[in-house]
Amino acid sequence: MCGRYTLISKLEVIEETFQVNAVHPFQPNPNIGPGEMAPAITQQAPRQLQLLQFGLQPAWAQKPMLLINARTEGDFNTDDRIDYHGNLGIFQKPAFRSLIRTQRCIIPANAFIEGPKAERLDQPFVVFPMQEQPLFAFAGIWGQWNDLQTGQSKTGFSILTTPSLFVVSKFGHHRSPLVLPSTHYHEWLSNNASVQDLVQLMRATAPIEWNAYPISPAVKNQAHKNLEVLLPVGPAILPQTITHFSQYLKLSGMGSSPARDRRQEEDRQLRLF
Repeated sequence: MCGRYTLISKLEVIEETFQVNAVHPFQPNPNIGPGEMAPAITQQAPRQLQLLQFGLQPAWAQKPMLLINARTEGDFNTDDRIDYHGNLGIFQKPAFRSLIRTQRCIIPANAFIEGPKAERLDQPFVVFPMQEQPLFAFAGIWGQWNDLQTGQSKTGFSILTTPSLFVVSKFGHHRSPLVLPSTHYHEWLSNNASVQDLVQLMRATAPIEWNAYPISPAVKNQAHKNLEVLLPVGPAILPQTITHFSQYLKLSGMGSSPARDRRQEEDRQLRLF
């Protein structure tokens, strides 16, 4: 599953990357968890960056509940085989079969947080793309409902999941969020996409090289919003690659970096004239 993720890119970078305009202001959040408001782009408003709740309540719910993830395989692939190529049962699941056809969305992210199947967030890892601007999007579905206790109208999303990425399987977790190739964003949000089109999109692999490193269990507490919760506490899963994400954290406002120090010195020199 995917229960925590990170979005710390500047708003203007998100808008430019996804060609959208923000409807509401958004504060960078290194530790987005269930029930929180987070940016998403829906099929019905593909040029707007909206704030939706992470987690949706199915229409048949008789008590408050949030579904934060939706398995693409539905009730199939119970062993979570990485090489699974069978039916995608999400099209038959009562909670999702309508939403996957008509209410899809994409959810911007910089990284996601997961742990081994048994230990979960008691032994967390941050999983990130190996690129200087680590901004990508999960495939999702969204829904609206009336809160069963207050009657208030709410709108939320679920992140689609698939069998684990290679790097995620290396630390012992069996699921990963479905990351869309950037070339497929428009198709995922298209009102003309058929079920066959959607199946192909869900089976496409984003051309991203992933890595991961362990972080503090403090991230388990959703109230911890400091970037320090994303600092490595051990070596990366794939040590032969460069850990770009910790460098990105520095450029996002945590600590110093050679480039930041150089810019500050240039600004200081300019102020002398």
